[in-house]
Amino acid sequence: MNALRTIRTIIVEDDPQVAEIQRRFLEKIDGIELVGIAHSMAEADDLVDIFKPDLALLDVHFPEGNGLDLLRQWRADHRDVDVILITAANEVDTLRSALHAGVFEFILKPLVLQRLVDAIERFRSHLTTLEQLDTLDQSGLDTLIIPPGDSQTGKASKSPTRLPKGIDALTLETIEQQMQSGEALTAEEVGQAIGSSRTTARRYLEYLVGQERLRAEVNYGTVGRPERRYRINA
Repeated sequence: MNALRTIRTIIVEDDPQVAEIQRRFLEKIDGIELVGIAHSMAEADDLVDIFKPDLALLDVHFPEGNGLDLLRQWRADHRDVDVILITAANEVDTLRSALHAGVFEFILKPLVLQRLVDAIERFRSHLTTLEQLDTLDQSGLDTLIIPPGDSQTGKASKSPTRLPKGIDALTLETIEQQMQSGEALTAEEVGQAIGSSRTTARRYLEYLVGQERLRAEVNYGTVGRPERRYRINA
């Protein structure tokens, strides 16, 4: 029997009482190693630097700033820590920002133990799958983002419940809507249409190609490098 995968975790919460509740909840979950509790964004930054945790339970509102800004800084600095956002902020804009920043889960306060257990078990399964993949092919990608097959049909759902890091549902939907015209578009054209960079647009377009929702066509033209265009897969 395989040993339970240990998840090194930090709590980032400015309210000591709320942080203590989260600590007690984590004590009830097998395979969690709590390596630190931060009550400020600066303390959180230090904990990530020193302990290099797998997971941070992160609040949004701090007296000195916004937890999502801290997460964006971690991403910019290539800090390899995933985040479950635990917050009382229930505005759609906050959710949108959290998805863009690449949170693994978004949980609203007051925190319920079973909701946290479910989120951490999904994260543990996600980590285990990543660590067992030697190379990434489509079937391996599907195990990360498509739910297990139906127990009766054995067929996987076509709707992913977990998107890869760097892909958020709202931007993905916007790009899919943009491609509904059937026109073959470049990543630059799609980026201009949705107000993002060419690099960001291409990341989403290539993801959709991998999902067989788009197809890529190479136009060699007459001058310059070949141009990659994307079209909806009818």
